[in-house]
Amino acid sequence: MSIRFAVLGIDHRHAFGMTEHLTAAGATCAGWWTEGAPNTEEGFRKRFPDLPRLRDRAAVLADPEVDLVVIAAIPRDRAGLAIEAMRAGKDVMVDKPGCTTLEQLAEIRRVQAETGRIWSVDFSERFEVPSVTLATQLVQDGAIGRVVQTVGLGPHRLNRETRPGWFFDREAYGGILTDIASHQIDQFLHFTGSQSAKVVHAVAENVAHPDDPGLQDFGEIALSSANGRGYIRVDWFTPDALPTWGDGRLTILGTDGYIELRKYVDVGGREGTDTLILVNGDRSEAIDARDAGLPYFPRIIADVQERTETAMTQAHAFTVMELALRAQAMAEGRA
Repeated sequence: MSIRFAVLGIDHRHAFGMTEHLTAAGATCAGWWTEGAPNTEEGFRKRFPDLPRLRDRAAVLADPEVDLVVIAAIPRDRAGLAIEAMRAGKDVMVDKPGCTTLEQLAEIRRVQAETGRIWSVDFSERFEVPSVTLATQLVQDGAIGRVVQTVGLGPHRLNRETRPGWFFDREAYGGILTDIASHQIDQFLHFTGSQSAKVVHAVAENVAHPDDPGLQDFGEIALSSANGRGYIRVDWFTPDALPTWGDGRLTILGTDGYIELRKYVDVGGREGTDTLILVNGDRSEAIDARDAGLPYFPRIIADVQERTETAMTQAHAFTVMELALRAQAMAEGRA
């Protein structure tokens, strides 16, 4: 048998992918609850017309048949929902960012240790991207030698007219480094095999949107660990002509070669998503990685059932969010 899950909060569209991929991996969705009427509701209902809206959050958490709670609420509210769920005996998969303050993270750590529940963050730019799956296998197989650096680029389209008010509230979304750059921090730790890292440099700015003072539209981070170095750039400047929301890329430099992932689009190159470029001593080629699979979702189902840590270690989830929050604090002059 597989597991049953319920969705708490659909304020971010990432709720769509989390629900879809868990279901595709064999989990059963008991339904969804959300606060109010977020602008994502119509899209969620269209994608999942057979899923009931659950009116009583307490009843969802009290349901003994719900094993896992999926959370994609407003970022500032995610920690509270996760803590409530863990105390109710549920495992948690939360959209990034998993929390928005170091104080929230400290409380999540405490409750997770007390309850023994899983607190996993779906870093979708790794876990929902097949080319990252193939890159992981190539790195593990030694295709580029020892990884010494990652360069992660996370551009996004603003789509201002469709954004809810909380999107422009710094306290609600946590800042651009806490939010978007947590993806690239996750990938840096993953590919360099780092258990910890130091934030060497961090910037978060509003460069071009003076009418939205709470928005941070540009950010960058430099990371250093015993295993390698990383550079991260995130922004809200994707031009309208690009056929998708952002030209997300990851370059993994090794001692014997490099891998570049053109995750969502390859301008002037191959059509479609998930182009992986591999260059080493024997190969120089572009690979279609769309069929490489998304192992995070079946693995977290197994982790819920077997109390293992195959999808993501608990320490990794905590470390990513701590680094993102500390980078945000550094960028804002609070550290």
